[in-house]
Amino acid sequence: MTKKEIVATISEEVGLTQLKTKEIVQKTFDAIIETLLRDGRIELRNFGVFEVKRRAPRKARNPRTGDKVFVPAKNVVAFKPGKEMEERVRLMDPANLPVEEGEEEASHEPEMVASASTGSPVSAGTPDGSIGGA
Repeated sequence: MTKKEIVATISEEVGLTQLKTKEIVQKTFDAIIETLLRDGRIELRNFGVFEVKRRAPRKARNPRTGDKVFVPAKNVVAFKPGKEMEERVRLMDPANLPVEEGEEEASHEPEMVASASTGSPVSAGTPDGSIGGA
């Protein structure tokens, strides 16, 4: 959904003109940005928390050339959804989500491969067949 579509939806629901609604939506976005710049954090109850986080400098590799490169420190915006949003998304029917172009439907069963040490079938998740985690 684009900002234009958000404006149209809200405008229709609350009975304001799209011009006035666009102004309100933009002022809301501006307030969020200004608060992040000033305080580094904004909490919107039942929605989520936006927070400015510092990414440390690091060494990386250029995927095209394989050369090592230095990536300087930078600020990024992180978003942690609120409990209500997480719960509603968790309960959402995956059939309602669009499949992106080039993306295949994921199988619910892990890919099975032969273990290098025993020859027995194991999940392809990790070398020992575990899916990950502790």
